[in-house]
Amino acid sequence: MKKLTNNFSLILIFFSTIIIHSQENKVQKNLISTEKYNLYKPDSSEAVILLFGGFPESAADIENAFPITDYATNENIAVAYLNFNRKIWLKEEEKVQLANDIQEMITVNNLPSDKIYIGGMSSGGSIALLIGNFLSQNSDYDLDPLGIFAIDSPVDLAALYRISEQNIKNNFSQEAVGESSFMLQYFNAQLGNPDKEIAPYEQYSTFTYETQNFQNLKDLKNTKIRFYTEPDKDWWKENMGINYEQMNAFHLKRLSDFLISEDYNNVELITTEGKGYREDGTRNPHSWSIVDKEELIQWVLK
Repeated sequence: MKKLTNNFSLILIFFSTIIIHSQENKVQKNLISTEKYNLYKPDSSEAVILLFGGFPESAADIENAFPITDYATNENIAVAYLNFNRKIWLKEEEKVQLANDIQEMITVNNLPSDKIYIGGMSSGGSIALLIGNFLSQNSDYDLDPLGIFAIDSPVDLAALYRISEQNIKNNFSQEAVGESSFMLQYFNAQLGNPDKEIAPYEQYSTFTYETQNFQNLKDLKNTKIRFYTEPDKDWWKENMGINYEQMNAFHLKRLSDFLISEDYNNVELITTEGKGYREDGTRNPHSWSIVDKEELIQWVLK
C-alpha cells in the first residue's frame, strides 16, 4: 500500500450554511452536507450510492478524487460521500453506530432503503464490505444492500501484517518502511500477532485466507459484489519494491476466486491497465480513477 499520507490529497471545500432537520447543515443547490456526509440528492431518488474513502479521506476528498455526482444524479441516483474514515476494520459497536448513522441519513433524506449500493477505496472498500454484511444480517435496519464494490482494498488483515513485516526486512525505501512500521505497531496494539493468535484477525478481517474464514461476508451471498484493482507489477516493484503476492490485487483475486468457489454467483473481479492516476496526474494504480464511473452507474441500474 502506498504511504498513507500520500494516498489521498487533503482538499477542503466549504459551502454556505443553513438549518435543516433541526441540525446545522450546508446546502448548495442539490447538496445536503452534515458533519457525517455530503449528500447529492436528485428530485426523485431511485437508488443511492454510499462512498467510503481510504484511511485519511474526508467526504470532500472522495468527491475530488471520484466526481461521480453528475453521472449518478442524471440517472436519479443519490450519492453520499461519507466522512467516516481512519478505520481498517470495524468493532461490533462501530458497526452498530455506523448502521444507525446510515439508517438516519436514509430516513431523514427520504432515500430508497431497498436500492442501496456501498463502495469504497482502499480501507474504505473493506469498510463497505463489512458494513454491507452487517446490514444484510440485521433485518431490524431494513437496509439490505443490493451491491458492494471495493477498490484495491486490503481484505486480508493477517496477510497485511506479514506483508508489513516483509517490507521492513526488505528496507526498500524510507516510505515503505515507515508505512509498514506504522501498520505493525497498530496491529500489535489492537489485534496482536497473527502467528500467535489468529482469532482476532478472523473476527475483524473481511477474509482470512490461511484459515478460509469468511464469516464477515457470509450474508452477502446474494449481493452483487465487485472488486476493482490494477495489478501493475512493474510500477509496484519500481516504486514500492514489492512483488505481486504482496499487492492488494493478489489478495482480491484470491478472495474473488474463493467466493466463487463457495457459490457466490454475483462476484466480479475487474482488473484494469493504465487507468490509475491521482488528481494531479501522478501515475498510481492505487487510485479511484481505475473505476469507470459511467459503467459503474450502469451496474447500479441493472
